[in-house]
Amino acid sequence: MNRPTRLVNEVQQSYSFSRRAIVLGAAQGAVAVALASRMTWLAVIENQRYQLLAESNRVNLTMIPPRRGWIIDRYGHPIANNRTDFRVDIIPDRLPKEQTDQVLKLLQHLLSLPPEQIARIQTDLKRAAGFQPVQVAENLDWDRFAAIQVRLPELPGVAPTRGYSRSYPAGPAVAHLTGYVGAASAEQYKQTKNPLFITPGFKIGKDGLEKALEEKLRGSPGAKRVEVTAHGKLVRELATRQDVPGHNQRLTIDAGLQEYAARRLGTNSGSAVVIDITSGDLLAFVSMPAYDPNSFSDGISHLEWKMLSDNDHVPLMNKILQGLYPPGSTVKPMNGLALLRAGVSPDDRISCGGALRVGNGIFHCHKKSGHGPLNLKQAIMASCDIYFYEMVRRLGYDQVAPVARTLGLGQKFDLPFSTQRYGTVPDSAWKLRKYKADWTVADSLNASIGQGYVLANPIQLAVMASRIASGRSLQPRIVMNGNAPIANPLPLNPEHLAYIRDAMYGVVNQGGTGGRARLNIPGASLGAKTGTAQVRRITMAERAGGVRSNASLPFKMRDHALFICFAPVENPKYAAAVVLEHGGHTVTNLDTPGIGRDIITYLLDRDRALKSLAEVEPTWGGDIATRMAAETAAYKSQISLVQGAQTETNATAAPTDAPAVEAATDAANSSAAAIANTAQPAEEGSREVDQ
Repeated sequence: MNRPTRLVNEVQQSYSFSRRAIVLGAAQGAVAVALASRMTWLAVIENQRYQLLAESNRVNLTMIPPRRGWIIDRYGHPIANNRTDFRVDIIPDRLPKEQTDQVLKLLQHLLSLPPEQIARIQTDLKRAAGFQPVQVAENLDWDRFAAIQVRLPELPGVAPTRGYSRSYPAGPAVAHLTGYVGAASAEQYKQTKNPLFITPGFKIGKDGLEKALEEKLRGSPGAKRVEVTAHGKLVRELATRQDVPGHNQRLTIDAGLQEYAARRLGTNSGSAVVIDITSGDLLAFVSMPAYDPNSFSDGISHLEWKMLSDNDHVPLMNKILQGLYPPGSTVKPMNGLALLRAGVSPDDRISCGGALRVGNGIFHCHKKSGHGPLNLKQAIMASCDIYFYEMVRRLGYDQVAPVARTLGLGQKFDLPFSTQRYGTVPDSAWKLRKYKADWTVADSLNASIGQGYVLANPIQLAVMASRIASGRSLQPRIVMNGNAPIANPLPLNPEHLAYIRDAMYGVVNQGGTGGRARLNIPGASLGAKTGTAQVRRITMAERAGGVRSNASLPFKMRDHALFICFAPVENPKYAAAVVLEHGGHTVTNLDTPGIGRDIITYLLDRDRALKSLAEVEPTWGGDIATRMAAETAAYKSQISLVQGAQTETNATAAPTDAPAVEAATDAANSSAAAIANTAQPAEEGSREVDQ
């Protein structure tokens, strides 16, 4: 059935048209209002923002890295300073991938770069984060730098910079003191979002004092403004805001002594610490061998990183703060103070026959035939083990440990370094906590000669020497911030301290084990104590067949050699500690007594000390730079040029955190634990040097 057709009359048609017109007009009005509102927002509210964006298209703003504050010694001599530097970097984000080869080819032509350097840049570009600058070249002369500036429109992503780079005049001699600076890592930028961190040429402290004092040394950046065209071409330079340099930091270090001590350690793996007894100021803080902080700051190569990591002398380790060693016989003066404090008469004698049987164990003296009857002073002078075995066995080591802590062993010092290991001063309560075992007589005897569980770092040994010499609780400091803290008298009898100082005088000047340390300066004498620390167990089979000398052993199996001293005995001003890893007393002019003597001589008679060094240094292969150059040349001959030129990304971690350092500390810990956690004594005693 068909539906009827609806008829629309004229009135209805007119009404429908009017309604649609109203709806359409309203929609048009709403759109017009929205557009007007948006235009008002953009023109009024967002006016400043878009003005700045437009200005940024016209004006190119480049941050100027601030000049770092200098690190200077106590006399104002530079330890770390800045030098003018022309450098060229590539910002990967700004370099179109399709133009990479073209840009590198032009850079190679303009800067005369060798093929291996181009290979290194290509590798670094692949590894780098997009915003992280990749170094092309630095320390450029003006002609090559100007050539880059002229051709800059053809070099997208290339950032030439005129600024300052860090310089360490003494090189490796200060490496573990200052640390070094380097480009901020991607992680550091992500954490801070600081645009300065991705500015070409900007570097932050990566290790040592450069890292610890970063906020004071950094300064505030400047800004360079240039007007450019839409295609990025330079129109003119606008006003530049200068950077604000960081604050200089003055150390207690004597830069001359620091460099001398580093050279005097020669080819050893070791450390030397010198303290001003009047103030607690650290005058020298040397760990050798070391890396060159100038190389690290410039961007260390894969070759150098691997060479340093493979070196069995562990040049990446700060041995002063990260090295822990059995202190050996250097603790015998401290043990003597504990005996006197406990009421032992200094005239009481113990007869040394070369060995002491306790239970089923035999404890040996370093002198197999024995020393005969000895009092306390004679025992310290001769470094007799049997005397201290017997006296500490009678007394108990719990009477000794508090004196050891009073003199600085096991103590944490307020020094601006992030990597410190503090050693151990054991006692019965400590062993019960750590090993759930009772303290034994064997533990006391081993501890009495600085073996067993006793561990110390070199700075603790130097503090021990300074406190014995001064009778005050000196605190070491390395940054000069006003006056030195007041050091209170030690809670020890001054007469006992005077007795021990006299015994240490006898070690050097009255026929003791440190005769080679005797000063050749009229009116000045040295008080000291030698020490030797075993790093391995000597088996009974080895003893039966004859214990091999250190000279015939592989490097890592040799004993550590230690030495503490103070001078002048007549009016103490300086104290020092020298620790040679696996030194073994094998070479006379590279042994601890001679090194300690010469370091003190430098402080009292500089010309004499320098003359002495000039005579022996050539026999070690020359000075530090000469030896390092020879080692690098030998190592470089074993690998390819391209591999050697590559920048080592692992070096973004601090040297003191490197895998090689962790491996060395783990090995030392295992060796110490193996010796300490046995019921038997250190079987060969504390082998000492004779005069």
